[in-house]
Amino acid sequence: MQKRLTARDWVLYSLITVLILLLLLVMYQIDRQWLRLAEMQTAMQEQARDMRELRAAVTSGAIRTQTSSTEPGKPAVAAAFQRAQAMTEQEGYAQGDWSVNAFGGNLKTLTPLISMDADSSTVQSYVFESLITRNPATLGWEGLIAKSWQVSEDGLVITFQMRDDVTFSDGKPLTADDVVFTFNFIMTEAIKAPRERAYLEKIREVKANGKYEVVFTYKEPYFEALELAGSLSILPKHFYEAYLQKLQEFNESKGLLLGSGPYRMPDPKGWTPDKGNVELVRNERYWGDVQPSYNRILWKIIQNDSARLTTYRNGEIDAYGARATEYLKLKEDAQIMGKSHNFEYMPPVVGYSYIGWNQERAGKPTRFADKRVRQAMTYLTDVQRIIKDIHLNYAEPAVSPFSNTSKQHDNSLQPWQYNLEKAQALLKEVGYEDRNGDGVLEDNAGQPFEFKLTYFEANEDSKRMVLLLKDLYAKAGVKMEPFPQEWPVMLEAMQKKDFDAMTIGWTSGIETDIYQMFHSSQAKTGGDNSISYKNPELDKLIDQARATVDETKRMPLWQQAERILYEDQPYTFLMRRQTLAFIDKRIHNLQMTKLGLNRGFQPVETYVPTTLQKYQQ
Repeated sequence: MQKRLTARDWVLYSLITVLILLLLLVMYQIDRQWLRLAEMQTAMQEQARDMRELRAAVTSGAIRTQTSSTEPGKPAVAAAFQRAQAMTEQEGYAQGDWSVNAFGGNLKTLTPLISMDADSSTVQSYVFESLITRNPATLGWEGLIAKSWQVSEDGLVITFQMRDDVTFSDGKPLTADDVVFTFNFIMTEAIKAPRERAYLEKIREVKANGKYEVVFTYKEPYFEALELAGSLSILPKHFYEAYLQKLQEFNESKGLLLGSGPYRMPDPKGWTPDKGNVELVRNERYWGDVQPSYNRILWKIIQNDSARLTTYRNGEIDAYGARATEYLKLKEDAQIMGKSHNFEYMPPVVGYSYIGWNQERAGKPTRFADKRVRQAMTYLTDVQRIIKDIHLNYAEPAVSPFSNTSKQHDNSLQPWQYNLEKAQALLKEVGYEDRNGDGVLEDNAGQPFEFKLTYFEANEDSKRMVLLLKDLYAKAGVKMEPFPQEWPVMLEAMQKKDFDAMTIGWTSGIETDIYQMFHSSQAKTGGDNSISYKNPELDKLIDQARATVDETKRMPLWQQAERILYEDQPYTFLMRRQTLAFIDKRIHNLQMTKLGLNRGFQPVETYVPTTLQKYQQ
C-alpha cells in the first residue's frame, strides 16, 4: 500500500542528501590533498636529485649550458642561441632575403675531411654542427648539440649529454651513434684525412652510452681535449656510411655535404666545381632554438679583385674585403661609404702569411734543407717594406705561428730585419758564390741558385709582393721565378710536396697547436707539414706542450718551441693583416666580438629588415 510523502519527510530527505553531498565533498578534498602531497613529495625528490647531480657535476668538472630565458612565458633558449635570440627581439627584425658573398678562387671540393682550404670550411660551417661552440663575447664554451658534459678528474674521459631533438636536414635524428661513426670514419686510414687523424689519434675510443650520451676516452692528457672532442663536426651515419665500401669514390668526390646545421645543399650529392657558385638553402627542418635569418646563402666565384669591387659597388654582393692600396680611396668614395658599414680590425685569431721552403722533393733534400739558406732567405725578405709599400701599414710582422698577443708568444723575439750583408755571408758559408760572373750564385757543383716561388695567381697583392721579392733576391745573386697558379693546383702541389717554395697562409686560433704544420710525423704525403721540416728537439717540445694541461706549465714549452722555429726559419713568417671590410648597410646587427666581426657566425646573428630585402624565396 503506497503512502504519500509529507512535508516532514521532504525535510528529512533533504537533510540526508545534504549530508551525503558534504561527505563526498570532504572525501574529494582529502583525495586532492593527498594527490597534492604526492606531487610535492615527487617534486622535492626531483629537486634533491637535481641538487645531488649539480654537486656531483661541480665536483667532476661538468658544465651545464642549457639555460632558460629569464622572461616568463617564453620557451627555454640554449646559451648558444641567446645572442641570436636577442637579435630576433630587435625592432625591425625579419626573416627572409639572401646573404650574398664572394670567394676569390675556385673551390676544389666541398666534401668534408678531404677539403683543405678555408673557403670550403666556411661553407661547411653552415651545414655541419658540433657538440659545443665558443661564445664570441666571452670565449667560453657553450653547449650546442650537447646539453652538458663532465670531465673526469684525470682529464682523460669526457662525457657529453646530448639534446634529444636534433635532426639532420633530411629529418633523420642525430644521436650518439652519429658521433661515434664520425670518429671511426675519420680514423679509417684509407680516407684522405691525415690532418684530422693527426689530432684525433690522441683519442683512444668514442662510445655511445645510450642514445643521447657519448663518451670520449683519451690515451693521454691533451690540453685541448674538450675542444677536440666537442668541436668535431658530426657526420650523419646513414648518409656517409655507404662510402666505407666506396672509399675511392669518397676521396675523389666534390660535394658530399649533409649535416644538421641551419642550411643545406639543395642536392647533398650534386655540387661540382664546374657549377662555379656555391648555394645553400634554409634547412626547413632546423632543430635550433632560433631559426636562421636568410632564405639562402650564396657565394659567387669572382677571382679578379677589380671585378669583385665592381660587383659590390653594384649591390650584387653584400661585402667587400678591400686591399690596403685601395682602402683609403674607397673611404673617400661617397657612393661606397653611402651604402656601407666600414670595419678595420685584427682579431686575436687572425691568421698569418708565410713563405714555405720545401726541404725535400722527390725523396731528395733540396737546398732549403740547410738552415743557413733559409735564414739567408729570411734576411732577404724585407717584410717591413712589404707591409709599408703593399699593405700601407695595415698589417704587422709575424714572428712565428703564435700571435703577438698570445700567451704562447715570447715577447723577447723580434721580427727579422732585412740584411743583405748577413744573407750573403750565410750563403757564402754554405758554398754559394758567383763563379762565372753572370750575377747568379752557384753552389760547389756549379748549379745556379734558382727556384720557383708558387703563389695564388688571382691575388694582386701576392703578385706585387713576389715581384718585389724577385728584385730583392736578385741583389744577393738569387734567381727567383714567379710561378702563379690556380688555387686547386696549389693545393695539389702542397699535398704532393711538389714545389720549390710557396707563399700562402694559415688560419689561427686562440691557442695554436702547431703539431700538424711542424711535427716530423706530419711530413708524410698528404700531411700538412708540406715542407718536410724535421727537428727532433721541436717534436719533443710539441709533444710535451700538447700533453700539459696546466696552462702555466704549458706556455713556457710553447715559447721554447717558438724559439726553435725562430732560429730554424722553416717558414719565412710574413705578416698578419688587418681586415678592411665594407658591408652593405642592409645587413643589420653587425657586432665586433673577441673573435672578430659576427657576420658569418653560427647560429646566424645578422639579418635584413623587410623594407631592405631584395631577394625572394
